[in-house]
Amino acid sequence: MSKFKIKTLNGISSNGLDRFGENYDVDSQMNNPDAIVLRSASLHEMEFEPTLHSIARAGAGVNNIPIDRCTEQGIVVFNTPGANANAVKELAVASLLLSSRKIIEGVNWVRTLQGNDISKDVEKGKSQFVGPEVRGKRLGVIGLGAIGVMVANAAVNMDMKVYGYDPYISVEHAWGLSRAVKKADDLDKLFSKCDYVTLHIPLTDNTKGFINKESIEKMPKGVRIINLSRGGLVNNDDLIKALESGQVSTYVTDFPDAKLINVDGVIPIPHLGASTPESEDNCAIMAVLQTKDFLENGNIKNSVNFPSCDLGIRMAKHRLTIAHRNIPKMLGQISGVLSEQGTNISNMINRSYGDYAYTMVDLETEITDENVDKIKNIVGVIRVRVL
Repeated sequence: MSKFKIKTLNGISSNGLDRFGENYDVDSQMNNPDAIVLRSASLHEMEFEPTLHSIARAGAGVNNIPIDRCTEQGIVVFNTPGANANAVKELAVASLLLSSRKIIEGVNWVRTLQGNDISKDVEKGKSQFVGPEVRGKRLGVIGLGAIGVMVANAAVNMDMKVYGYDPYISVEHAWGLSRAVKKADDLDKLFSKCDYVTLHIPLTDNTKGFINKESIEKMPKGVRIINLSRGGLVNNDDLIKALESGQVSTYVTDFPDAKLINVDGVIPIPHLGASTPESEDNCAIMAVLQTKDFLENGNIKNSVNFPSCDLGIRMAKHRLTIAHRNIPKMLGQISGVLSEQGTNISNMINRSYGDYAYTMVDLETEITDENVDKIKNIVGVIRVRVL
C-alpha cells in the first residue's frame, strides 16, 4: 500500500500531525498531495493538483479557502468547529471585563507616571477609570454554536441576564445551553434590551456589516460590543461614529483594522481567540483525524461543502465514494452500472447538502476500471474514488 501524501501549511501542532502515523508522508513542501492541512494560509491563488482529495482547516473559519472552486473539483473541505471553543470563550469573558472596567486604559496611564513614589498619583487619578460590574447586566449572545453556548453559560455563571439569538441552533447545542438563557426570537428586541452584545456567527454575504448604523441605533446608549468572530461583521465607519457620539461605549475586536487602532473606545486584540497551545492542539488533532477517516474510509465529518456521511470503518473488499450534484436519478444510474457488472452491494448511503451530494457504496467484489469510468461519465458526477 502506497503512503498518503499530506501537505501542511502554517505551523500545525505536532500533537496533531503525529496522529497520521506510518502510512502517511507529511511535509510542508509536498508535491501532488492527497490532502492539505492548514491554518490561516490563503489558498485562493493556489492551483490544485488532480491528486488532491481534501483540505482540512485547523480552525473554524474557511475564508482563506476557495470553497466554490473546491466543490466544483470534488475536493472536500473540513473545518474543526468547537475545537477552539474554550479558548474563544475565555477571551470573550476577558473582553466583557475589559470593556467594562477600563483596565487597559488604567494600566497604560500608570506606565506614564514618573517618580519613585506614585501611590499618591494613583489614588488621585484612578477615578477616571471607574467602570461598571457585569453582574446583573444584560448580555445578548448572537450565534449559539459551540462558542456562543459556552459564552452564554459563562455569563450566566457571572450572574448576568443573558439573551441568546440563533434561529438555526442545533439540537446538540440547545441541550448544552443553560436554562437561564432567555430565547430571543427577534433581533431588534435583543438589541434594545442588552447592555453588551457579543457576536459568534460566521461571515457570509448575508452577515457582512451585520452591526451597522441601523442596528446600533436600536441598542441602549453606551452599549458595549464584542466581536471575536470576523472583522467584516461590523461596519467600521458606522461603529466609529457611534463611539464618537457615545452611543457605543466600547468595541472589543479580535480583528484590528487601520481605521480602528487609534480610536478611543476600541480595544483591538491581535487575533488571539484561538491562540492557546490547547486550542492549537485540539484543532490539529481534529483536522488530522477527519482527514485520515476520509482518506482511509471515505467518511465525511465537519465538511463545509459536502454532507456528513459515514459508513464506519471499511470492512468490505472495496468502497466506492462518489461526489456528485444533487440531481434526480443519480442513485439509479450508479446502481445500474454496478448491476450490469453483477457487483454485490453490501451497504450504501447517500446524503445531500444543497446542490451537492455524496454517495458511498460497499462492494463485495472488485469494480472494473471500465465501470468506474462509466460512473465518472454520468452527468453530474464530480469525482469518484475506489478504496
